[in-house]
Amino acid sequence: MLSELQALERIIEQGAPHLQARVVRQVQVPAGPSLPIHAITLGNPAPGVPAVGFFGGVHGLERIGTEVVMAYLQSMVTRLRWDATLHQQLEQVRLVFMPIVNPGGMWSSTRANPRGVDLMRNAPVDAMDRVPPWVGGQRVSAGLPWYRGRAGEPMEEESQALCEVVEAELLPRAFSLALDCHSGFGVKDRLWFPFAHTRKPIPHLAELHALQEIFLQAHSHHPYVIEPQSAQYLAHGDLWDHLYLQACRRVPTHTFLPLTLEMGSWLWIKKNPRQLFSRWGIFNPLIDHRQQRVLRRHMALFDFLARAAGSHARWAPAPGERAQRRADALSAWYG
Repeated sequence: MLSELQALERIIEQGAPHLQARVVRQVQVPAGPSLPIHAITLGNPAPGVPAVGFFGGVHGLERIGTEVVMAYLQSMVTRLRWDATLHQQLEQVRLVFMPIVNPGGMWSSTRANPRGVDLMRNAPVDAMDRVPPWVGGQRVSAGLPWYRGRAGEPMEEESQALCEVVEAELLPRAFSLALDCHSGFGVKDRLWFPFAHTRKPIPHLAELHALQEIFLQAHSHHPYVIEPQSAQYLAHGDLWDHLYLQACRRVPTHTFLPLTLEMGSWLWIKKNPRQLFSRWGIFNPLIDHRQQRVLRRHMALFDFLARAAGSHARWAPAPGERAQRRADALSAWYG
């Protein structure tokens, strides 16, 4: 079994009875085992309480995304034994974890799932403008990177599992956040928000600008570039575009803010160039002390998002403030 999957199941065992865990899907690896996709929740289950979802392992090669989510979940489980303040916080928020969305890809050491489909190109959303060749998603062959799957077919089991959890745990709530953790080429860590399929701003731009403001107030020396994903490139089939559009159609009075953490892997390669010769090293820190540093680096962000969701009524813009907020956001991100 995957070492990450074994570690996750140990955390689930340690966290009982505070955690609620279920297997959303079983994924069969060709000539290999059947692997579970776990969803874990803790905190107040009341539907009126805001929620935050933490996701990792959508791309099987990007193990660091899984490990960052699991490190935060392990921290929660450990602190629940003694931290009275955390217990009070969890009365005001619901936390949702899917650390290994693509266990088959992780088992096979591939970005895609075992069927060759890139889950972040798999949703039924087509870009409105030209996408970069291949990287933006292709339907030519599952043997090539960034394969979307066949047109008209249902989404992959892993994609459906993620969507089901988001639709059940996040979208029904009046306010929710999501953070999906990835790694990729770049020398900076980036926090992306939708859209990926168009350069048009999303309707909740005012809320994102207010969220950025309180983050800067709390963490003035943070390492992130905060921007719409469209500032870098456009793509077909983005799962978070799909889920955000679903939220806008189904519950237009609710606020759902999905974010993607794109950890810059060149930060690790620059310090250890030999990683370029390793398939895992292109996307993950291979030296132990550097990996521990990466895990610590993002804990403040995770904790901030949990606190921000629980306190959203104190910082989310009032109706009369949204127009100015949106104008400021347009100037900052789209000007």
